[in-house]
Parts: sequence; structure tokens; C-alpha cells
Amino acid sequence: MGNYLKKWIEHARPRSLMQSMMPAVLATICAIGSEKFNILCGFAAILGVVCAHLALNLADDWFDYRIDMMGDRDKVIRQGFRAMSVKYPYFTDGSETPRSAAAAIATFGGIALTCGLGIFIYRTVGCGFGGAQGSWIIPAITAACAFLGMFYSAPPLKLSFRGLGEMVIGFIFGPLLMWGVYYSTAGSIDAGISFVSIPVGLLVLNILFTHSFIDMEGDAASNKMTFARLLGNRKLCLAASYIFTFVPFIMIVIAVATGVLHPIYLIVLLVIPRGIWLCHSLHCFSADSSHKNEIPDQPYRWLGPMAKNWDIVREKGLDWFLMRWLCARNILSGFCAMMIISKVITLIIR
Repeated sequence: MGNYLKKWIEHARPRSLMQSMMPAVLATICAIGSEKFNILCGFAAILGVVCAHLALNLADDWFDYRIDMMGDRDKVIRQGFRAMSVKYPYFTDGSETPRSAAAAIATFGGIALTCGLGIFIYRTVGCGFGGAQGSWIIPAITAACAFLGMFYSAPPLKLSFRGLGEMVIGFIFGPLLMWGVYYSTAGSIDAGISFVSIPVGLLVLNILFTHSFIDMEGDAASNKMTFARLLGNRKLCLAASYIFTFVPFIMIVIAVATGVLHPIYLIVLLVIPRGIWLCHSLHCFSADSSHKNEIPDQPYRWLGPMAKNWDIVREKGLDWFLMRWLCARNILSGFCAMMIISKVITLIIR
């Protein structure tokens, strides 16, 4: 069983788990000090979120493969747009089938549902089902996530093919995820978690939007409609990048100024240099999409963790893509890390 799970975790793009794990851990830490705080429920919620994310990634591959996008992807590779060539290689090399993938999706989904059911039973006993803070919140959030996650790729909605995929993922991995994990851990939802979850959702959205912005040509060649393509104009895309990158930090400043958050939370502003570099880099890309403009030979350490063996990445000609995309991911992880540190400090000094 262990080897089975390990294999499918590797297939499910584990690199993307950062965008679900960090918000989930942050929501759990934010719940510390609540009257009905339960750390076991928090751990179960984090596990459920991770398994649900893995299931959704595999489901995305399954639906993409079923609608036979592979022909378009081959054309993209021949034209030199290699950023998409890593999509579901376990199908294209014949090592797995849609049926085996469906079984893996059911496995991860089953683990997630089991975690959610255990939390639901516990919170129903302690909080009741009805009322403003009743356990009905858990199935409501689960249903919303399942609906949006399924129809992200699945017909008839196919939201990711209508330019709405980034918005959907930002909402799922921001407010919905953090409300759900926070309620599971704390037994209630308050205004503070909303002030934190919305910025996180925007930064998650920014990861996907950065991807679609710098791969507009590849997405166009494969007939995939993204929010960047929906905007259609590079200047509008650049403006959107600035909004998605910096509005989260502005919201934290507002939360501190209005007394919703302790001033110590302003240490999150230490992550802003990453945002400045990303937006400057995208500005250069918008002006000249030759891919190499303003990309250093090696990533700056302060941009955060990047891919291992960067020389190989450069040899493959993907450094222009990965450095920007991973920077967007590291803005989210850095933001969440600073928020977690801030919460811990407030617990110590109060």
C-alpha cells in the first residue's frame, strides 16, 4: 500500500501541494487559542486537504486525457512551448491507464472523506449541527470544494477551459480551504480568518495566473482558455499580476491598521521583495517574450527554493518559465510562513 500511494503521489504533481499545505497549516495555527481548539482535528483536516488536492490533480489529468488533448500538446512541443509537456506522462508512456487513475482518485478521495467525516462527527457532538457555528459548515464547504474541483475540468462546465480556472482554484485553496480547516480545528469561524484567507486565495490564484501569463502561446496552441488569454492583452495581464501579487500585503496592512491583526503581522512585508522581482520580471517578459530577458543564470537565494539541478533546467530551456512560476509559489509559502511566525509570536507575548 505504501508503494502504491508513493507512486500515485509522484504522479499527482506533489510540487503543487505547497499551495494547499501552507494555507492549511496556517489555518490550523491561526486556530490556536480558540475555546474549542483541537489539534487532532487540525491534523486530520490537513491530511484531508492534502489527499483531496492529490485527488483533484489526478482528476484534472484524467479529464484532460479523456478529452484527447494530447494531439494539441504534441503540436505545442514541436513549436517549442515545452512548459506543458510534463502533463500526465504516466498515461502517454502506457505505465498507467484511466482506470487505474480512477482507482487512485477514489483512494485519495476516500481518505479525504474519511477525515472529513471524523471531524464532522466530532464537531456535531460538540457544536451541534444547526446555528451560525454548527457543523453544517463542514459538509457545506466540502460540497462547494467538490463541485468546483470536479467541474474545474469536467463537462459540462469545464471552468478551466472558460478562463475561470485560476479564480476557482484561488477560491478553493484560499477562503474555502482555510474556513474549513479553521472551523475543523477551532469549532468556529471568525472575521480574523477571513482577513487572512482572502489574501492567501489571491496568492494561490497568482501562482496559476503567472503560469498562464508566461505560457499564453502554448495555451493558445492547445486551445486551452485561461484567465490570461481571457484578458487577451499583455498590459492587462501585467496589471492583473500586480493586483494579485500586492493586494494581499495591502490587506494585511489594513487589517493591522483597523486592529483586526496584531502589528507583528507586518513582518509579512519581508516577502514583498519576491513580489517586486516577479512583477519586474513579468514586465520585462511582457515587453519582450524572448524568455531570457531579466533571468539570472542561477536563481537568487532570497527568491526561495527552486528546482534542484538548475543547470539541467537551463539546458532544457525552461529556466525562463520555472524561475517565474516558482517565485510565485514561493511568495505564497513565504507569506504563509511569516503569518505563522506572527501568530506564534502573539501567543508568546500576550
